[in-house]
Amino acid sequence: MDKGAIPFVSTSLNKKFLVNNQIRAEKVRVVDETGKQLGIFSLEEAIHLAEERHLDLIQMTDRADPPVCKISDFGKLLYEQKKKAKKAKKVGELKEIRISFNISSHDLETKIKQIEKFLGEGKKIRIEMRLRGREKALQEIAKQKMKDFISMIQEKIPLKIERELKKVGQGLTIIISKS
Repeated sequence: MDKGAIPFVSTSLNKKFLVNNQIRAEKVRVVDETGKQLGIFSLEEAIHLAEERHLDLIQMTDRADPPVCKISDFGKLLYEQKKKAKKAKKVGELKEIRISFNISSHDLETKIKQIEKFLGEGKKIRIEMRLRGREKALQEIAKQKMKDFISMIQEKIPLKIERELKKVGQGLTIIISKS
């Protein structure tokens, strides 16, 4: 495939890159693969310089005058961008813990240990209590059990309530994180 035939690509981080012949500026500021600034070149000279190194000329920003272009491997750049997006997505990951209406005190202790582990990793947690059959008629008791469970957790770990306790579908949920 011809170097100029690389399609206009939008990465998952919503940053669009122009590559080689897609760049429309007459002059560009060139940065090499190590990050060293080489200076301002005409577009033809910059593309020729990149081709000599068997790499691509990638426009990093068009906000500067002249636009900043980097000599780099375009495939490698896309891979790094996807990797960053995946890591950024993991940081705010939401874990789910389910408790039942008739959960035993020992099982609650186990759930609290699990919650401590997740909060230590910086994750948000959705605690859900599903109500089945006749349990649906006892929503006030279920709300009190959830509040008691949250207070048991708060005795061990300072919490921030991301979303208040509310009724959803067939039960109750609350979202918490470490404060």
